Parts: sequence; structure tokens; C-alpha cells
Amino acid sequence: MTVIQNITSHLSVKKAGVAGAGGLGSNVAAALVRSGVGHLVIADYDTVTESNLNRQFFFEDQVGRPKVEALRENLLRINSRADVEARSCKITTRNAASLFGSCDVVIEALDSAKEKKWFAEWMIAHFPFKPLIMGSGIAGYGSPETLRVQRSGNLYICGDQKETDEKLVPLLAPRVIMVAMMQANLALELLLKK
Repeated sequence: MTVIQNITSHLSVKKAGVAGAGGLGSNVAAALVRSGVGHLVIADYDTVTESNLNRQFFFEDQVGRPKVEALRENLLRINSRADVEARSCKITTRNAASLFGSCDVVIEALDSAKEKKWFAEWMIAHFPFKPLIMGSGIAGYGSPETLRVQRSGNLYICGDQKETDEKLVPLLAPRVIMVAMMQANLALELLLKK
């Protein structure tokens, strides 16, 4: 068995949760499926809009569709054997455990700072030993050297950790996707250690 076959075999039985299917979540999910992660749970309540297409893993003919359904379709085009559970719902304290409790690693890809905060606090309180990989500070362009990973226990934060006004500093594909790839890369590292 080659090294890549061994890695793919190991990842095929792993389960990753993705909380949010926007710029971070859709690109993280694509990278994980391309890398051989066999099981994904993706939750988001939003629909694809034309303004999403500049940085999210969707296409023009998917505008108006629920993000998780469109994303599942795109992921299965990459790997038809992947088990992709698409849950079109708002993530809350009532359903977070049923969504992500069985996952080996969880990637946070929510939109607002308020959502990110409650989700991180909830995950740390309920699943302190489960790795949680968050994204923070992804707007703008340039200065890739400011992107980094900070760790505290099983909490990892990828990005530059700076809050910016998206009306002044837009979300653009390169920086969003760089942070998503940092999250996916870290998820793979953690899954391959288990």
C-alpha cells in the first residue's frame, strides 16, 4: 500500500463537521472531500446568492438553492462515495449536539462574531476533548504572513484574528480560501493523528 493509499484509507472512516457552508465552510468541505475524508456533516440555513459566487464553492445555476444542498451536490461530483449529510437548519444549542456530537473534528465557519462566540463556548463546555477549528479575520487581501493558527487546548483559530468592517474591507476569494485551506489542513493533521 502506498503512502497516499494508506492516508486515504485512514481518512475514509473519519467524520468531520462543518458549521456553516459559506466562504470558509464550502471551501473546507471541498478540500476535505478531495483529501479523502469519508463522512461530512454540514449545517447551514442560508441560500446561495449571486454575491456568494466570488468566494464560495457554488455556481451561477445554484443561486437561490439552499447552500447545503448545492454544496452536497458539488462535493459528490468530487467523490461520489463520500457520505455527505447536508442539514439545512440554523445551528442552535438545541441541535448542535445531534449535528456534531459524532464528529471526530468540527470546523467552525459561521458568519458573525456573535455566532462564533456562542458556538465556541458551547463546544468547549459540551465537547472539551473534540478539536474545534475556527476561522477569524479573513477579510481583505495581501499580507498572507499575518495569517496564523493560535491554539488553546483543543481550540484552534485560523486567520489574522482581526475584526474588520466588511463594508470597508471586502471578503475576497484568495484570503477567504487561504484561511479555509488552513482549517482543512489542520483538520487533516488532527484526523491523521487519531
